[in-house]
Amino acid sequence: MSCLPAAFEQRERALLGPRFEALFAAPGPAPARGLTVNTLRCTPGQVARGAGLPLEPSPFCTRAFRLTDPDLRPGRHPWHHAGAFYVQEPSAAAPAALLGVRPGMRVADLCAAPGGKSSQLAAALAGQGLLLSNEYDPARAEILRQNLERMGVTNAVITNEDTARLAAALPGLFDCVLVDAPCSGEGMFRKEAAAVAQYEPALVEHCAALGASILDNAAALVAPGGWLMLSTCTFAPAEDEGQAAAFLARHPEFAQCDLSGCGFGRPGEANRAPGAPPNFDAARCRRIWPADGGEGHFMALLQKQADMPGATRPGKPWRWSKPPREWLAFAGDLFPALTDAPCRAVGDGWMLLPGTALPETKLHILRAGVPAGRVTKGRFEPAHALFMAYGADCRNQERLTLDDPRTAAWLRGEEIPASTAAPGWCAVLVDGMPLGGGKVSGGRVKNHYPKALRNKN
Repeated sequence: MSCLPAAFEQRERALLGPRFEALFAAPGPAPARGLTVNTLRCTPGQVARGAGLPLEPSPFCTRAFRLTDPDLRPGRHPWHHAGAFYVQEPSAAAPAALLGVRPGMRVADLCAAPGGKSSQLAAALAGQGLLLSNEYDPARAEILRQNLERMGVTNAVITNEDTARLAAALPGLFDCVLVDAPCSGEGMFRKEAAAVAQYEPALVEHCAALGASILDNAAALVAPGGWLMLSTCTFAPAEDEGQAAAFLARHPEFAQCDLSGCGFGRPGEANRAPGAPPNFDAARCRRIWPADGGEGHFMALLQKQADMPGATRPGKPWRWSKPPREWLAFAGDLFPALTDAPCRAVGDGWMLLPGTALPETKLHILRAGVPAGRVTKGRFEPAHALFMAYGADCRNQERLTLDDPRTAAWLRGEEIPASTAAPGWCAVLVDGMPLGGGKVSGGRVKNHYPKALRNKN
């Protein structure tokens, strides 16, 4: 790593001594790049065999790969459009994988944009339970919404909230909470020139204070016996070991879990948390250095005592509306399994709700479940999100393959000849994975893929 900020290098050399050069020596000249497979769509083996991408296994997550071509643009790949994978720096896939999420849990990702870790958590839930994905910044929250839609997540509630309001509204509700804390971005120095340009010690102090506040709110959200994961993409002691140690000093109801057996990275370092409380052991944290093949990551896993008093779990189902006959007719033809799904009128549209409910609150919810569409002029107009979530189950499909020239044409926004779909609305699939919906007329599929998502020539 060259051109490091002087204050950063001075601090790290003082902490690491002669190890500095070795730990910050990355394996290659280019920043590490990778992708994480969305197992709601396919398996890692299918991506490795069928996507035609230059990949090698990632050491940080069994569902992730490293990209070996630094010039490749995987965001234009048809399988990326279909939500088969999320482009993600390799070490960033580690925290969600280590949280131990299982189907049926209630899980919260408090700093979720742009959505890589949330999509991992959703895949681990396998459509069961509930995922709360929160992002404080409205513009970033919209990117989060788009990414979870692309990945076909059906059981997410996406919020644009301050974490203090979440803690007040939903105390003790979640089995697992992830805090990928806003940080000074020291792990992004090789990847982003802006991270070097904006860096100063005051930024570290600001991020550490903000992270501490978010962690305190996260603690209130964790159910008795539940887990809280702190992760950052920085090396700063105040945001990493020092942050975890200070949290345990404030929250004796939490115990530190041991990440030393995860199979990658290196232990946290005690000299980064001087004066730590007795219940903190830096070696139980996990660090990924550039020398390990990632750009830099820190993780600490904490568990709340099981005998703590907890909030009452919500037992009431979502309040839902009587579905319109136009939706029932449309779903009966194309998505019969959805005709009994609970739904709610939201604005001028209809939303298919997650099976697991949240309590009724005044939180700012961007989306709860999957937009189905809206009734207009006596007919049902389906939403793009409906096909991205349930397109593989649609009764009328236009089935494409990766090497079919119609696939690239579809992603450019062009009409394509119909081959397997009957007249009317259909799901367009590539190798069995959804690329949205179209409408067949006169032997051609009219393109309804959103303009903002199309590949430009």
